[in-house]
Amino acid sequence: MKKLLVYLKDYKKECLLGPLFKLLEASFELLVPLVMAAIIDTGIGNHDKSYIIKMGGVLVLLGIVGLASAITAQYFAAKAAVGFSTKLRYALFEHIQSLSFTELDTIGTSTLITRMTSDINQVQSGVNMFLRLFLRSPFIVFGAMIMAFTVNVKAALIFVVTIPALAFIVFGIMRITIPLYKKVQTSLDRVLGKTRENLTGVRVIRAFNKQENEIAQFDEQNQTLTSWQIFVGRISALTNPLTFILVNLATAAILWTGAIQVHTGIIKQGELIALVNYMSQILVELVKLANLIILVTKALACANRIEGILSTESSMIQNGVDKMEETEDIIVEFDHVSLKYKGAGGESLTDVTFQVRRGETIGIIGGTGSGKSSLVNLIPRFYDVTSGEVRMNGKNVQSYPLKILREQIGIVLQKAVLFKGTIRENLLWGKGDATEEELMEAIEASQSKEFVEQKAGKLDFFIEQNGRNLSGGQKQRLTIARALVRKPEILILDDSASALDFATDARLRKAIRSLQKQMTVFIVSQRAASIQFADKIVVLDDGCVAGIGTHDELLADCSVYQEIYYSQFPKEAN
Repeated sequence: MKKLLVYLKDYKKECLLGPLFKLLEASFELLVPLVMAAIIDTGIGNHDKSYIIKMGGVLVLLGIVGLASAITAQYFAAKAAVGFSTKLRYALFEHIQSLSFTELDTIGTSTLITRMTSDINQVQSGVNMFLRLFLRSPFIVFGAMIMAFTVNVKAALIFVVTIPALAFIVFGIMRITIPLYKKVQTSLDRVLGKTRENLTGVRVIRAFNKQENEIAQFDEQNQTLTSWQIFVGRISALTNPLTFILVNLATAAILWTGAIQVHTGIIKQGELIALVNYMSQILVELVKLANLIILVTKALACANRIEGILSTESSMIQNGVDKMEETEDIIVEFDHVSLKYKGAGGESLTDVTFQVRRGETIGIIGGTGSGKSSLVNLIPRFYDVTSGEVRMNGKNVQSYPLKILREQIGIVLQKAVLFKGTIRENLLWGKGDATEEELMEAIEASQSKEFVEQKAGKLDFFIEQNGRNLSGGQKQRLTIARALVRKPEILILDDSASALDFATDARLRKAIRSLQKQMTVFIVSQRAASIQFADKIVVLDDGCVAGIGTHDELLADCSVYQEIYYSQFPKEAN
């Protein structure tokens, strides 16, 4: 939690004024029993109506000033808490953006969403209530005890015994519940993860009629969360009855002692009522303090979890080369490259070596799980190699800052991802200052012109979240257009034409080759037809290079390529 307090530094004034105004309110509240005692002993005892009215006015004034102080305190506390959570949420989002895919894969999407939403909201509530009550409640408790001594020392000794006993109950329960709340939040993570998985894959679940199975699994995780919450709730619920019992016993002791002293004339009736009021104030404030401690306990657990994400450092080191110089004919080189994902049992790529000349088209083909996507993901440094080197323009890609490196690369991933907004806004992701002509050139090259011109508004047609109002092929073509707008040195098409028919796919490849800027193109595909005209084809088999060459060369001497090709063109096998 200490590391998170830095985000409160811009709200020092609010963090100071909020508690101070609460203390001001508490001070007025502590005066109320004394005013009531004066009304009873002097006003009512002497039948002095004018005195009663005057002191009643004092009570009203104390109430108005106390209310104004409370509202002011809550304003400053809310301003500090909301500002704190805003800065923290921004810092967390920025930090998540800096993490490599390795850390994102390890932590998990559902966990990060929980940290960004419910955890930060919980911390915000904790900061808000802490600023409002962390001084007020103890001040009222000990202030009431001190004021009781001004009324009667003997009766006030009951306060001296009661307050430490109450503190023992409250803080003892807090010590037990803090680690349990961490387990509750972990269970919540699992429930959120399962929910996200089901909502994302709802079509697949229904297609295979697995609703009952998924409901059962969700119910199991939900019951685990419920069990932990009930268990912690039962322990936390002990706070109120135990404190009520103790305070009521103390109140009975005060009434017993006070009644005897009133009878003997040591204290007056109004003073006894003041003592009872002070004990009631202690009870109310301790209940508030108990609830505050429960809330702060949850907030601390959430804060530690957020701090855990913020303390996670990216495994991807960025170096400080200012620019990339095109000094080599060899634009990309894999030199004995191996890759093993964190936590994986074996390597995804093993000893991969090949060179790519500027302007070449490279086809990458292989069976499912052979490492095709892993291979191209190493070029923009989505992952770092386990051993060996990937070089671009003669230098290790790790020697370039990620921004400089990725500005030279246009990539279209396997899953077409479009964002909520217009077609124009999505394309401008590729190049923020692209002209209308550049956008239309990319649209035409990606074979998107036909359907874009049919849309209402054309480039200003609004795309729903995840491109729900577009077909799979339309989404793929727009993601290709987005990459082409950048006019990159290297274009990576990672199985990005799987939803296109063969004719459209062929026109797309022809259009890319005819673009004014000569790009180095990597085409990852399951289709032999998509890569057979490439300058060089890399065949992968279980993470290893099974063959490198042209279509004719591989068809002659690479058994893995022969198997893939003839499975798709069986007539030529005869």
